Amino acid sequence: MTNQKLVYLSKGIPQDKIYNGSEFRSGIWKTQADELIVHSGQIEEDQVANPQYHGGPDRVVCLYPFEHYAQWEKEFGQPLSNSAFGENLTVTGMREDQVCIGDIYQIGEAVLQISQGRYPCATINKRNGNNLLLKRIVETGYTGYFFRVLQPGRITATSAITQLSAHPAHITVASIHHLYFHDKHPSQETMQRMIEVAELAEPWRKKLLEKLQSQGKESVDAN
Repeated sequence: MTNQKLVYLSKGIPQDKIYNGSEFRSGIWKTQADELIVHSGQIEEDQVANPQYHGGPDRVVCLYPFEHYAQWEKEFGQPLSNSAFGENLTVTGMREDQVCIGDIYQIGEAVLQISQGRYPCATINKRNGNNLLLKRIVETGYTGYFFRVLQPGRITATSAITQLSAHPAHITVASIHHLYFHDKHPSQETMQRMIEVAELAEPWRKKLLEKLQSQGKESVDAN
């Protein structure tokens, strides 16, 4: 894989915002940074507002592919600000269909492992003032994804990205998103293969197990 490059780094703490007259609190608003100090549980000066659905050891670092920005700006005819999706790393050459669950990368001093795709929520619409964006993100699978931290360290704006290992199962972030959101009748073999990837974060394993069990029930009911 070539042309993996940091475009910019971002971090931020939760802020109170108003959208359509309602107040809410979110950590999706981040500002560009010269460096990120990455610990095993979180990035310094970077926090989530709702730990039930965000953050935790499998969701320490969020990456969003820079290539998608051009897609959204062309489609909606408006520019996007930096870290428009609340990501910490905006990167070229690492789209969801180019990376796999369990792949390990060194970025600066930090060693990171891809743990799950992002389950997008409506806060993305609020962040960008666009009520159609979430729907399109789900349709395209342009969600971004998360890393767990294997080795804490400092990432700077000029840090190199090096892939240390590729997971042997080769389950892309894009393939899990497609199976969960779009594949109405996935094979049980395919689903089982994804579920058995030990490096997949538990919330996504649970989602896939529920889908597998639901499909099994439908099969029984049909008979």
